[in-house]
Amino acid sequence: MIAEWLDIGSVEQLPALGARTLPVRGAREIAIFRTANGDVYALINQCPHKQGPLSQGIVHDTTVTCPLHNWRISLIDGHALGEDEGCVPTIPVKIDGGRILIGRKEALQGMA
Repeated sequence: MIAEWLDIGSVEQLPALGARTLPVRGAREIAIFRTANGDVYALINQCPHKQGPLSQGIVHDTTVTCPLHNWRISLIDGHALGEDEGCVPTIPVKIDGGRILIGRKEALQGMA
């Protein structure tokens, strides 16, 4: 049986208010984010507007601002905020023993 979760590393390797990318063979790249309070989220690394790399955006509270056109995207559900419309697929995340685990099925498909 294949594990339901992928261990992608230690929470400590992910800086607060920062992001890292996770390339996935045959699927879209995933961006892993850590908020100031230590929560971790994962989204497909493409803004719904012009596919800007969200991992290069500014993380604040539970949102990330796209570096291309300043769209704010919720890290919780992937929806664009304010007057903007669109949604980024999210990837389930959990922390276990200081390790970041993401949903295997969603990660390999590159969509939620």
